[in-house]
Amino acid sequence: MRAMRLHRCGERLSADTINLGAPGPGQVRIAIDACGVCRTDLHVVDGDLPSPRLPLVPGHEVVGRVAELGPGVTTLAPGDRVGVPWLGWTCGACDYCRGGRENLCRAARFTGYTIDGGYAEEMLADARYCFPLDPSLDAAHAAPLLCAGLIGYRALRLAGPGHRVGLYGFGAAAHILAQVLRWQGREVFAFTRPEDQAARDLARRLGAVWTGAAIESPPVALDCAILFAPVGDHVPLALAATRPGGMVVCAGIHMSDIPQFPYRLLWEERQIRSVANLTRQDALEFLALVPQAGIETSIERHPLGDAGLALDRLRSGAVTGAAVLLP
Repeated sequence: MRAMRLHRCGERLSADTINLGAPGPGQVRIAIDACGVCRTDLHVVDGDLPSPRLPLVPGHEVVGRVAELGPGVTTLAPGDRVGVPWLGWTCGACDYCRGGRENLCRAARFTGYTIDGGYAEEMLADARYCFPLDPSLDAAHAAPLLCAGLIGYRALRLAGPGHRVGLYGFGAAAHILAQVLRWQGREVFAFTRPEDQAARDLARRLGAVWTGAAIESPPVALDCAILFAPVGDHVPLALAATRPGGMVVCAGIHMSDIPQFPYRLLWEERQIRSVANLTRQDALEFLALVPQAGIETSIERHPLGDAGLALDRLRSGAVTGAAVLLP
């Protein structure tokens, strides 16, 4: 089968033909219909994240159909439409797994990072981490839900029930989460790069009550803020924009260093916390919410062989919404 593989961090992906093999115990073989291009893929390809398994097929926003069952799989059937996210395997036995915090499992494996992902025609996946999807969903539009949507949803859960929510970085995750927030009746404040008029226009179309640059102050204090942009300098800016008792959530897997800032920005019981991965419960809740909230994704489509181009466009900030690869 065809796959786009990373052989060395910092280099271009290569188009390879590889033998996938049969699914092992607990696995399924998936015929891939679409795979989203996530900023985490950039962090893997560019070497920001340590020790990826090389050579590697990136990609962890996968939508496809079950083609073959491995031994012991009873929860899925051939032909089922499924989605595969970033968290691809956990031990199931540690304190974190048994306590409902499998996202923190120390032995976890990650799709498109430590196990091969979805920049390919087919993949193998742990059946426990394949989530049933409505077969009527357009695969390309559904793909960003598997990470941008899931991580945004988990970040919102950790941010709390605040009414005025700031979203720093208005890309794939924020444009999905903005729709959830508006459906819930909350107010969205969108922070973008100063020159990114397309992102501001998208935010307004999705109901944002205010848009501006990260260095700007919103007209009212935020109840909470979620940072999708991997820019540590934004943390003190978000704290300054957040009311006493508010929460600032760092939603990325990688971020530049947070600069020193005065204690007064954290004082009055403001909080900073991070998001790590997701749980299966997050996925079940969010995917059930998608049709209720009428979430639609804004995407640009690329053939599988143009994975490098899609990554370049994401790196340069040229993608509005999400990029998706189609085998």
